[in-house]
Amino acid sequence: MIELDEVREVGAALERGLSRVVVGYAEAKRVLLVSLLAGGHVLLEGVPGVAKTTLVKALARLLGLTEGVHANLSGVPHRGFARVQFTPDLMPSDILGSLVFNPATRDFEVRFGPVFTYFLLADEINRAVPRTQSALLEAMQERQVTIGGRTYPLESVSAGKFFFVAATQNPVEQEGTYPLPEAQLDRFLARIVVEYPATIEEERRIYELHMKRLTEPLEDLEKVAEPGWVVLAREAVAAGVEVPEEVVAYAAKLVRATRPSVFPPIAEYFELGASPRAGIALIRAAKAHAALRGSAVVEEVDVKAVLFPVLNHRVVPNLEKVVEEEPSQGRFGARYKVIREGLALAERVASQ
Repeated sequence: MIELDEVREVGAALERGLSRVVVGYAEAKRVLLVSLLAGGHVLLEGVPGVAKTTLVKALARLLGLTEGVHANLSGVPHRGFARVQFTPDLMPSDILGSLVFNPATRDFEVRFGPVFTYFLLADEINRAVPRTQSALLEAMQERQVTIGGRTYPLESVSAGKFFFVAATQNPVEQEGTYPLPEAQLDRFLARIVVEYPATIEEERRIYELHMKRLTEPLEDLEKVAEPGWVVLAREAVAAGVEVPEEVVAYAAKLVRATRPSVFPPIAEYFELGASPRAGIALIRAAKAHAALRGSAVVEEVDVKAVLFPVLNHRVVPNLEKVVEEEPSQGRFGARYKVIREGLALAERVASQ
């Protein structure tokens, strides 16, 4: 196990590396690292062209993970990085793998899918049909795949092998898409809402970063840490970061305040509140956030920092309230605004 100081130092180096290829989006970068260190998966939601894919590819490159084979678990090769473009005709076997008949040996042999990797980038996950989405989400949850009656692990702590899925989706397009149900969205530790650049200064810096290059800036990135560091850092966060009783109580009050059955005024914002599993995810993410800022003790500030990305996909906003906000915010901006306001109310209730 490594020390928490090393987690903070390497985490800071990873953030600096991400900032060399993606301008702005400081919160998205931090939440991406939080999800990785908390052992969860992440969904990046935003319109095309806001660097969702670049963020994920840059993080993989900073950990020295490329598309080549980087590990063997029980004789099964695992690549460092794999990217799958989801389409309506994509089948579960295209993700997980399948048995293929070999005429030379007159027997079936396993063809392993792209899920056998450290980093899996699932691009536009909402374009795949539900059964393909479910196959990936099951592998994410179980961290293993069964092919031909045999089960293969996707990660191994002893071998320093982890499994991390970063999925992207465009919330605007509806034609030819299959939105993930709330129950399946819960498989992601966090949903990062990647919006347009915050200021004109950020927008200008983005243009300057690319205008004299023919290649992507991430191609210049050098490795900051070994892949095995992630497994060690996860263990350090789990064992070394303490959560005081008052912070646990604060998180519990916050999660319960999102439920109309417990706190009726929240019904103005939410039709359905967060579950206990959401509270577990909130604590895990807060521990990783505390480690990244160099603390061995979780504080309320850590819970607040990860509140929106961890809970925004685990509550169902009040549709009437969303419709009220649509004229000024747009369809999806209205959903985000209602969720933010509802979580802010729950946060005030928990602080009392």
